[in-house]
Amino acid sequence: MAGRAAGKPQGSASKVTPPRLAPVRLEDLRDDDAPDFSRAARYDGMQYSRAAADGLELSGITFAECAFAGVSFNEAQLRGATFRDCVIEEAFAPVLNAARSTMHDVVFSNPRWGSAELYEGGWQSVRIDGGKIDYLNLRGSRLADVLISDCIISELDLGSATAARVALKNCTIGSLDLAGARLKDFDLRGTDFRSVSGLGSLAGVVIDEYQLGLLAPLLAAHLGVVVA
Repeated sequence: MAGRAAGKPQGSASKVTPPRLAPVRLEDLRDDDAPDFSRAARYDGMQYSRAAADGLELSGITFAECAFAGVSFNEAQLRGATFRDCVIEEAFAPVLNAARSTMHDVVFSNPRWGSAELYEGGWQSVRIDGGKIDYLNLRGSRLADVLISDCIISELDLGSATAARVALKNCTIGSLDLAGARLKDFDLRGTDFRSVSGLGSLAGVVIDEYQLGLLAPLLAAHLGVVVA
C-alpha cells in the first residue's frame, strides 16, 4: 500500500496469535507419469508431474503425502476430496469444484485458479504462496492456521466462515466478504483491499493504522455516522 506508515506500536504484535503451520516433509515418493485418478480412491506417497485431471469425476478422492507439479484440475469434480500432507505447485484450474473438501497440512505454491468453489470445507495448517485467484469461495468453511501470502485474489468470500489464526500477508484483494463470519486472530496487516462487506463481522480482525484509515468511511456509513 502506498503511503503506509512504517512500524507499529511496540508490544501490539504479541496480542495476535499467528498461524501454527506444520512443516510438510515428503520422502521416498514414487513417480507416476500416467496417473489414472478415480472417484473415492486413495493415493499415498506419490509424485505427479504435469498431471491432468480435467473434467474427471473425483468426488471423495484422497491424496496423502503426495507432491504435485503443474497439476490441472479444471472442471474436475473434487467434492468431498481430502488432501493431507501434500505439496501442490502451480495448480491450474479456470474452474475448481472442490466444495466440502478437506485440506490438512497442505502447501499450495503459485496456484492459478479462476472460480475456486471451496465452500463448506475444512482447512487446517494450509499455506498458499503466490499465485492468482479470480474468485475464492470459502463460504461456510472452517479455517484454522492458514497463511496466504503474496497472492492476488480478485474476490475472497468468507461469508459465514469460522476462521482462527488466519493471516493474509502482502496480498492484493479486490473485494472481501466477511458477512456472518466468526473470526479470531484474523490478520490482514500488510494486505491491500479495495472493498469490504460484512462490516458487522469485523470482530477478531487485526489491521494496521493505514488500513483503519481505508475502513473509516465504510465503518461510518455502516454505523450511520455523518461526517461533515
